[in-house]
This record gives sequence, C-alpha cells and structure tokens, in this order.
Amino acid sequence: MIGSSRYRSHVCADTPEAEGQQVRLAGWVHRRRDHGGIVFIDLRDRSGVVQLVFHPEQAEAHAAAGRLSPEDVLSVIGTVVPRDAQTVNDRIPTGRVEISVEAVEMLSEADPLPFQVEDESIEVSEEVRLTYRYIDLRRSRGLRALELRSRITSAIRRSLEGNGFLDVETPMLTRSTPEGARDFLVPSRLHQGYWYALPQSPQLFKQLLMVGGIERYYQIARCFRDEDLRADRQPEFTQVDLEASFVEPDQVYGVVEDFIVAACAEAGQSLAAPFARLGWEEAMRRFGSDRPDLRYSFEIQDWSQQALGTDFAVFKKTVEGGGVIRALVVPGGGRQFSRKDGDDLVAEAQGLGAKGLVWVVVSDDGSLRSPVAKFLEGLDSDLGASPGDLIAMVADDEVTASSVLGALRARFPKRYGLELESPWAAVWITDFPLVEWNVEEARWDPSHHPFTAPKSEHVEILESDTAAVRADAYDLVMNGVEVGGGSIRIHDTALQQRVFELIGVGAQEAEEKFGFLLQALKLGAPPHGGFALGLDRLVMLLAGEQSIREVIPFPKTASGADPLTGAPAPVGAAQLEELAVESLVPDPVPEG
Repeated sequence: MIGSSRYRSHVCADTPEAEGQQVRLAGWVHRRRDHGGIVFIDLRDRSGVVQLVFHPEQAEAHAAAGRLSPEDVLSVIGTVVPRDAQTVNDRIPTGRVEISVEAVEMLSEADPLPFQVEDESIEVSEEVRLTYRYIDLRRSRGLRALELRSRITSAIRRSLEGNGFLDVETPMLTRSTPEGARDFLVPSRLHQGYWYALPQSPQLFKQLLMVGGIERYYQIARCFRDEDLRADRQPEFTQVDLEASFVEPDQVYGVVEDFIVAACAEAGQSLAAPFARLGWEEAMRRFGSDRPDLRYSFEIQDWSQQALGTDFAVFKKTVEGGGVIRALVVPGGGRQFSRKDGDDLVAEAQGLGAKGLVWVVVSDDGSLRSPVAKFLEGLDSDLGASPGDLIAMVADDEVTASSVLGALRARFPKRYGLELESPWAAVWITDFPLVEWNVEEARWDPSHHPFTAPKSEHVEILESDTAAVRADAYDLVMNGVEVGGGSIRIHDTALQQRVFELIGVGAQEAEEKFGFLLQALKLGAPPHGGFALGLDRLVMLLAGEQSIREVIPFPKTASGADPLTGAPAPVGAAQLEELAVESLVPDPVPEG
C-alpha cells in the first residue's frame, strides 16, 4: 500500500474513518458550489468523492476556493467533521462527513474542458471521448470499468497459478504465418527486405513450450490482427492464453471454468460450474447459431413433415425438394404485431439470405392470423404456441433456414421485450467440423486453425469423408457472446502433415512456414491442448457494456484510428529509406 506523502495522508474514501482527525487530501475539483460566503467543493480521487467546506474565517483558503475551476488539481489540509443532520448525503459513502479546510495548495490548473466530467448524462461523441480519453477515464464509467478489469485479471491469474500454470511470455516479433487474419507486418532494418509479424496469437509458441516440458503455461497476451473492426473487435486485444500437456477436453474445461467463476465473483455475479455442453450440430439445429444465448429457452422447431400434409404449395414443394420448414415461436411477440410488422420481418429475413418468411400470430381466441392462415390449421398446437405468441417460419435448405432463424432469434428478445430466464448462461460448444468447404476457392479451410486435432475416431476418414470429420475443438459462449475457444492440438508430425495437405498446404510450403514446429513435433512432443479467452469481451460482459472499447484504456475507433495520438500516421522518407521500404502512396507528410 502506498503510504502518506506531502500531497496526501488519506484518500477520499477513507475520511469517514478519520472523523475528528486532521487529514491531507489530493485530487480533482469535481463540483463547486458557492452559498454566499461558504464555498463547497466536491473533491474527487480514484477512491471516490468527499465534500470540502471553505469558511470565510480561513481567509487564505477561502480566497483560494473562489479561484478554483472544474478539474483543477489541488491538495488540502483540513479536519474531518460530521455533517449537519439535514445535509447528510446517503447517496455517497462519504456523505456523513465533510472536510473543514484550513489550507490549500494548487497543484495544477485546468483549462476549460472539451466536455464535462461531473455530469455523465451529457452525451459526448465517441470521437471526442477518445481524443480526450484521459479525461473520459476520469468519469466513473471509465474508471469503474478499468478497476473491474484489473480485479478480473488478478482473479484469473490467481486461479491459473493455483492450478499449477506458469506465466511465460512469448515473442512480439515473429514470422508471418497463415492463421486466419491479416498480419501486422514490421520491416526489419538489420535484415532489409525481410519482415517480422506481430502475433495474431501465441499459438505456435505455446505449443513449443509444451514440447519444452513446461506442461502448464498461461499468459495475459497482447495479440494483433489486421481485420475489419466491430463492437467486440479491435486491431490489438488481450487474450487469456493457456496450454497444458497430457490433457483431454474435460481437463481444459475444468481449468477455464475455475477462472471464469472467479472472474464473475469479482463482478458480483454468481455463475455455477460445470457449464452446459452442446454439440455444434445440435446448437445449429436448435438455435441456428454456434453462439446461442441460452438465457432464453425458445428454440427453432421443425415442421417439415406436418407441412407435407397441408395444401400450402410453397411448403410442400420445399420439403419434397429436400428442404426443410423451420419455425420459431416468440413468446408474446404477436400481441402488438401488425401487417406492416409482418412485411418488415419478411424483408429482414430476405436480407439475411432467406427466399421469404411466413409469420403467424396466435390471437387471444386461439385463431391464427397470417396471410396464409388457412393452410396452417393446428400449427400452434404442433409448435406449443400460446395466445399472443408470434411464429416465424422459413422454408429453405437446412443451413439457410437455421441460420436465418438463428439471426432473428438473437434479435427478438430486445425487440419484443422478452424477460431473461436467467441472468447468465455459459455453454461449451463442442464437436465442430474440422474443416469447412471454401466455395470461392474450391478448397477446405480449417474451422479453427490448422493445428487442431481431429477426433481420434475420425482420423481414418480424414481424406475419404472429410466433411464428416469432427475436431477436438470447443468454444465458450456466455450470454450469446463467444468469449473464447480452444482445442486439443496435433502432436504427431505425420498427422499434422496430412491436415496441411488437406487444406492445400503442400510439403514445401509447410516446411517454409512451419518447419520449426514440424521439427519440434519430431523431438518428443506430448499430447497437449489449450484455450484462449478474449479478456476484453469477458470484461465487457461483466461490466454490462455493449462494446469492448468501453473497457480498454486506449482503444481505436471503428476505423482503426487513434484520435488521441493521431495513429496511424505517415513517416518521413528518411525512415522509409533506412528500412529499404518504398511507399506507393504519395508522401502525405506536410511540408515544414
């Protein structure tokens, strides 16, 4: 703990326990009020806010208070006294005391601010907030997010180290390897014409650590991916990265569940382990997504066989042609549902890739309201729908029908005001396909990454029935957000080479890009597996935020720019020449 200094003897939050004592405090002017002689200042530091009182009898201090402006930084000496009963403020922890100020030292004067700190209800554009991020962090929202992030990170470290994991750093400058996203490249001055890459993840190095006998590794790792951004994606982000030898998926699940439960506890949230498990195929069939939000129980249902018994030609033709009829019952979604709402929903489904959508409302009297209601007698009974419910139906191939309804399912709870059935829902999604067919390039792509092991019972059909091969891979989904994923890795050189061949990486290319890994696998590699969790995403969820930018100290904007520093920025011709790099873009550096 940091002790007293010439600036402070206590922090604001400690003042109630120091009643009757003289204290020295330091912080920012949060709010100033002049009550015709007596001046009140709310002083803020990281711990909280306390009220300062400046009486005219303390002439020098009182005069100084008259010159204070919002966000000035000062140190004060005063006595902690109880507030009058009628002025006690129960809304803040220090609200029963105040500081009768005897002396003031101005430490730093603040110019007029680009936006207010004290009134967080005033909307400020993200561009302005990020340009002055250091001021934005003074607001309670930013400060509390970083405090929570720190506590969560510490809890994760304690949990992993309690399970025997070693904190080991891996390189930030490495070689470019195909891992699914674009690399950020760094030119080498000493080896001109050659390039480093910033790591997309520590994947290869943590596998090498397993070969090195570390057995249980973890790292709070910085990772870099040059990809388009969104609310839960940044060009640089933080992973909780771990790897362990001689494990199967169950052991990995247990380790991860331990630190997730500990992290939730730091946020005042209770989450019980073990978490639910759901195979990928079942998740897609029931929820139309491999990131299902299980706080809501309504599921996609099949109505294909019943459709064959109707006179509705569209449905019958779809099923007879090998397609399916899938339906989603939205509890209470039909109560205020209009014909225009139906038209909008059809257009929305088409925008998601469906040929169309059929909507049905179960009226209060049990009758069905829909443009095609006459063809759908008994539908509500088949699907378990009640009066007031909305039924959304898609007739298409299985993949399209499930994915469209899955996307709508994710949007419906907010749209129709569905109540949470539980505040938190964590689920492991397992048994992913090892590879996916890339139609545009006519080849197989790894579903996770090329070092993921196929299930042992599927190794023999790797080449003969590739689409059926399942991976020993797993994702962790919390409240509909994928927070992390991992797999058991390939530790056999021959199997790794077979997987490389399957995804179009020939022997020569494999040796050029991954030769160091293949060599290591020949020199005594233990079976191993691991997991990587997006720390930013986890903190975002536990902080109740909608964007990871709110829980990162200095984030980039949606375009990848940093308005605070002006990055990315051009560099001069001399620097480029030193690196033997030529820019194809006309030099944007202004003259002078």
